[in-house]
Amino acid sequence: MNVILSIKPEYAWAILNGEKKVEFRKIMFKKKINKVFIYSSAPDQMFIGYFSIKEIDMDSPVRLWKKYSNDGCISKEKFFDYYSNKTEGFSIVIDKVVKFRLPLEPKKVFKSFYPPQSFQYCEMDISKI
Repeated sequence: MNVILSIKPEYAWAILNGEKKVEFRKIMFKKKINKVFIYSSAPDQMFIGYFSIKEIDMDSPVRLWKKYSNDGCISKEKFFDYYSNKTEGFSIVIDKVVKFRLPLEPKKVFKSFYPPQSFQYCEMDISKI
């Protein structure tokens, strides 16, 4: 099983460039994931690559910040705004990253595509298109 993550362009490109090594999330998928496809949200609105997961860490926002603040490419203020009123969060530690040679338009992959609010399971391997 694969998953599609909607990620703001500044963070999506930081993942592909190797600057961002951790993706922070409020909720997490339940299934075992092979590939995480990166959907760079507006204004890009394209699939730009994928990564594999090294590990997923669930902890309090305070502990996640202590462990991963240097790898998340996010300011302390934005991080704690994101996790406001949350007692736990998730850090997806990124393993191998693959950038698509050319960004891929969703309409070339799906008849209809609505960017997921957080994530969407995807049986298809978008990298094979």
